[in-house]
Amino acid sequence: MTLGLPGGDARLPHRRGPLRAGDRVQLTDPKGRHNTIELTPGKTFHTYRGAFSHDDLIGRPDASVITTGGGIEYLAMRPLLSDWVLSMPRGAAVVYPKDAAQIVALGDIYPGARVIEAGAGSGGLTMSLLRAVGEAGALLSVERRADFADIARANVEAFFGGPHPAWRLVVGELSEVIAQEVDDAGPPPDHGPIADRVVLDLLAPWENLDAAAAALEPGGVLMAYVATVTQLSRLAEAVRADGRFTEPAAWESMVRSWHLDGLAVRPNHRMVAHTGFLLSARRMAPGVTPPTRRRRPAPGAHDDVPWGAESEGQWEAQDLGIPTPSEKKIRKVRAGIVRGEKAEEGET
Repeated sequence: MTLGLPGGDARLPHRRGPLRAGDRVQLTDPKGRHNTIELTPGKTFHTYRGAFSHDDLIGRPDASVITTGGGIEYLAMRPLLSDWVLSMPRGAAVVYPKDAAQIVALGDIYPGARVIEAGAGSGGLTMSLLRAVGEAGALLSVERRADFADIARANVEAFFGGPHPAWRLVVGELSEVIAQEVDDAGPPPDHGPIADRVVLDLLAPWENLDAAAAALEPGGVLMAYVATVTQLSRLAEAVRADGRFTEPAAWESMVRSWHLDGLAVRPNHRMVAHTGFLLSARRMAPGVTPPTRRRRPAPGAHDDVPWGAESEGQWEAQDLGIPTPSEKKIRKVRAGIVRGEKAEEGET
């Protein structure tokens, strides 16, 4: 099953050799600040400390140093994928490289895999997925908004130097697109599920569990990226209630860079902290239910508390699994405070 991928030359341009007109180049100044430019004959890059001509860089090897008229040196290099994603034009917010790396690695996305992604956003995660599946794989990206799809297509094709032979981008609703893909594939035994991995980057991913289950091979991986705790909680409970997936796992990653200067080695004051939560689960075989969960839930965690604005003020610590001290401990602590206050009064 190729997810209806277009034909064409599977060779992609190599990012090797001297810098050429049309290449994007990342410039780094002595303070570590970045500027990304597209090399254009006849253009000039201006800074507050002088300028230099793009023509002076064209033809030079990658990782060259160029000096402005004011004597400031810039390191010029072709951007890595992580650099590209953070500097490219964007409509929707991008999935940060740290999260894309987790999706590729812990989602076990491998060369030749068939992957469905929703939504495409600005194409940041799409590039990592295409790198992972390779030219022999298949990535179907589904995006609801046509304007976001246009931005994603432009970014992906700019990075790869043209259309990627493993990629197809469709504008539409995920459930409708997957239903059409399953119909086009035909019934078993000639054709089975159409995807090895499904990656959801949607506002309400729990609404697409039916579509994900219909697309995935038994044992296939469902990965979801959500921004808030509320989304994560609702998705996890929906995955459990669905009955066609294994027990979900969830996590987030935080990246802290370090300052390195002789003996002055310490964490930097700024870090890329929370960007989103990741959740994963695997598709059960048809007709097979996951083993009963044995872990004892927190008291009150599964009470019927409504979602949305109407639930404001109804949440309790036990609902969220937050440990709460016993009444006995509270009385003991309070008694200790009272004794301390009386002792201070006696001293005075």
